Amino acid sequence: MENPVIGVFLQIIMKIETLVVTVDQKDRSLAEKMNIQTDAVICNQSDRCCDECFEHNGNKIKFITRDDRGVGKNRNRSIENSSGDILVLADDDMRFEDGYTDTVIKCFSELPDADVLIFNLIEKMPRRYVIKETEKAGKHNYAKFGAARIALKRKSIIDSGIRFSLQFGGGAKYSAGEDTIFLNDCLRKKLNIYCVPYALAEIDQSAESTWFKGYNEKFYYDKGAAYKALGNSFTASLYCFRYLLKYRKQYKGNYKFLYLYRLMLRGIKEYKDE
Repeated sequence: MENPVIGVFLQIIMKIETLVVTVDQKDRSLAEKMNIQTDAVICNQSDRCCDECFEHNGNKIKFITRDDRGVGKNRNRSIENSSGDILVLADDDMRFEDGYTDTVIKCFSELPDADVLIFNLIEKMPRRYVIKETEKAGKHNYAKFGAARIALKRKSIIDSGIRFSLQFGGGAKYSAGEDTIFLNDCLRKKLNIYCVPYALAEIDQSAESTWFKGYNEKFYYDKGAAYKALGNSFTASLYCFRYLLKYRKQYKGNYKFLYLYRLMLRGIKEYKDE
């Protein structure tokens, strides 16, 4: 931040809140583990239902536990229980950098028309797409990014009525795709999405995925359904064809191209919006 006075002023008028989704937490240790430096809503899915509030380093933490499953349901719950102007979305395998709030404020102040910002994630062994320069996201690049890289203006999301799909993601019927569908819905509603070359947190790459069980038949069936959720059957079938051509190494030696394409087409056909 070039001018510290402006930075302090923006912190006063721009309340940042961190929204975390997690499962099977038994205590309050997650806020410390993740180095959370703002007010926060932690939505925990477990075998019980309870609400509690506590302070962590002077910040108010809402800890909401419910006995249901589905990451989309959990993210929606965190949004509905939030009160910040800017919401930073997070998973429980992240640890935030010191001063991440300053980075969020800097980026939103430099891009005042932004409704959603997509950040980098720090990885010891980089696997995710790395943003090199600030650019506006559109249909050509939005699908590269997951929800745990997102910060957004709460009012923009609430006013537009956008929420995460309950059918996709860990714990839901289809194993993944809820973040891509969310960003696609933002574009459909004409919200401004920018990619920025800064990171807010490091991700623990040793953490076990809650949804990915390998490139099996369900993976390809679910991907067909996800493409249908993003558009119509014709465009979804084209995306499936392109995907199988581009990522042949995923299934080479295990499945035939035509078998997987038919499986993805079945995912398209059987998907129903709910």
